[in-house]
Amino acid sequence: MILFPAVDIKENQCVRLTQGDFNQKIVYSNKPVEMALKWEKAGAKYLHIVDLEGAESLSLINKKSIEEIISKITIPIQIGGGIRSKERVKQWLDLGVTRVILGTILVEEPDIFKEIASTYAENIAVSVDAIEGKAAIRGWKDVTNTDVLEITNLMEQFQVKTLIYTDILRDGMLKGPNFQMYQRLQEKTTLDIVASGGVSSLEDIKTLKEMNMYGAIIGKALYDGKIDFEEALSC
Repeated sequence: MILFPAVDIKENQCVRLTQGDFNQKIVYSNKPVEMALKWEKAGAKYLHIVDLEGAESLSLINKKSIEEIISKITIPIQIGGGIRSKERVKQWLDLGVTRVILGTILVEEPDIFKEIASTYAENIAVSVDAIEGKAAIRGWKDVTNTDVLEITNLMEQFQVKTLIYTDILRDGMLKGPNFQMYQRLQEKTTLDIVASGGVSSLEDIKTLKEMNMYGAIIGKALYDGKIDFEEALSC
């Protein structure tokens, strides 16, 4: 199982939000590249970056910080946040990102997603941010009636294999992941599933590993010192 340290970037700072709320922001570093280098040095094999302004407004306010991270670290990077076009996917891949994360576009414009997947299926993942199994879009602002399994069916149809599932009600709350939903996804799909939201202890990580999850994203628990990354890797 891959452990992905999260570097969430807003206004070129490394931050964490609570349940995606931009008004509940904690700044952990004014230099995101230093956090990225810290996790690489600690043994991370893959880095998870979220461009928070991209998720909210489609802007590229954080491009400079993200480009600096790409240029300074050697491990693969996956990035998400406001990526809703084939051109933006190509832009990040050309800059050196390994995997680009899409979300809203699959729900709102599946035909465009299909076109992107026809070219970049091996280099994209889908992030489903959900409340009680229903997808939220546009930076978590709008909750839809689209069930996660409708999305996974499309992913399998378009041959995109990596799903990042975030339980919004658990994100940043340090209350543990939604294990029942992950078990459901394991049983109902053939996808590589990455757990996100609520991973807050070594026991959480051990349980996800026992469930044969592909990966787990760790954010607030790392920054608040509730999980030691090197100790987590030893699990």
